[in-house]
Amino acid sequence: MPNQAPTEKLVPVILCGGSGTRLWPVSRKSFPKQFWPLISETPMLAETALRAAGASFAPPIVVANQDHRFIVAEQLRDAEVKSPQVLLEPVGRNSAPAIAAATLLAAETNPQAVLWIMAADAAIQDLPALNAALTRAAAAARAGYFVTFGMQPTTPETGYGYIAQGAALEGLPGVHRVTRFIEKPEAAHAAAMLQEGGHLWNSGMFMFRADVLIEEMRALAPEVLEAVLPAVAARKVDLDFIRLNETAFAAAPDISIDYAIAEKTQKAAVVPASLGWSDVGSWAALAEIAPRDAASNHTQGDVVLENSSNCYARSDGILTALLGVQDLVVVTTQDAVLVAHKSEAQNVKKIVDKLKAQKRPEAENHCRTYRPWGFYEGLIQGERFQVKRIVVWPGRRLSLQKHFHRAEHWVVVAGSALVTRDEEQLLIRENESIYLPLGCVHRLDNPGRIPLTLIEVQSGAYLGEDDIVRLEDHYGRK
Repeated sequence: MPNQAPTEKLVPVILCGGSGTRLWPVSRKSFPKQFWPLISETPMLAETALRAAGASFAPPIVVANQDHRFIVAEQLRDAEVKSPQVLLEPVGRNSAPAIAAATLLAAETNPQAVLWIMAADAAIQDLPALNAALTRAAAAARAGYFVTFGMQPTTPETGYGYIAQGAALEGLPGVHRVTRFIEKPEAAHAAAMLQEGGHLWNSGMFMFRADVLIEEMRALAPEVLEAVLPAVAARKVDLDFIRLNETAFAAAPDISIDYAIAEKTQKAAVVPASLGWSDVGSWAALAEIAPRDAASNHTQGDVVLENSSNCYARSDGILTALLGVQDLVVVTTQDAVLVAHKSEAQNVKKIVDKLKAQKRPEAENHCRTYRPWGFYEGLIQGERFQVKRIVVWPGRRLSLQKHFHRAEHWVVVAGSALVTRDEEQLLIRENESIYLPLGCVHRLDNPGRIPLTLIEVQSGAYLGEDDIVRLEDHYGRK
């Protein structure tokens, strides 16, 4: 089969399904790290998508958890990413099925499309070096190789897998064969590899032709392809999203692309690069790339330090003060505080696992909950009442709904609200309020050009979120 023309645009594929539990309490299942502005003021998903924007790239394919679909769409829209295809996983099945689905979708348009696979939550600081590495990788991918990107190690890191770099590939400058992949090593092994040289961090980025990946899947991971093929064939379009068939996709094995293809293929090649890359896999990793003061401290939010050094301190909530401490990670949110020694930062997941075992909502859910129309957050809760802040984006609306167990009182504090209450339609302006008695059919619209903010006071015998009967919903929710 002839190689793809060099002028063909690369197809970015962004994997956006992770939960990032090692960055708890900021990153949680309901709003994981890829949606947070951890490196700059831009969310990590948007930063990732913007790296692949421009004349050399086709519109991206973003593979996401269906529960996060509206967050993904909103952040891509805010970043002005043009014509993205958002492919929804009905269940999580690791990277191999996700990549297979994106590849099959791209192959329908161009069987020889060159795909660039990347995670939505990695940091890359040197964009010129990235573009140079992409050029080298694209040449190898067009030649039929399954290309990985190996980062030049700077420390004996135990949180990354490694790639043993082999001989240079003739006619492909800056591209080498892969000798083997190495699992996350113990500290002594990592130090030995760093001293020996020729070993690279496995970045989790890949590049290949669509037809090559499909052939390798057929030979090396047929059970993945057998499940994903019908899942893609039976997909449905829902608003701006592509929904994979749930029954077919759920039959796919839970396996990474590393185990399914990379470690087995005879076509593996690696592009060594130094990009200022980090997978931002822990608070310690984030601290390494964050700006620091003369005492090696990084602070963000309402934080005060005294006689402290080499600390990472972030507050998204109350004032946080550190006194006379070193080498700590301190993270404050509205409902949780994490204090950890940097050497223990890789083990935050153990705290999350304990919280899950105790059925604590803080393990997975934030005080703020995002919806396709905006978000709400809990402020106060007591016996038979709770108070929430609700923000509705301009032009958005809540579902037409009713409740069996609670009444609501809405007070508009910013913007204007168009409220449907049974047969009435009422325009409620700033500093005005409306009462919604138990059982009434109601809806909230923001007809204005600025976000609508209101305070909702709920009262009743049961205040759970499942006490909603949706009669009509613009976003297709039940």
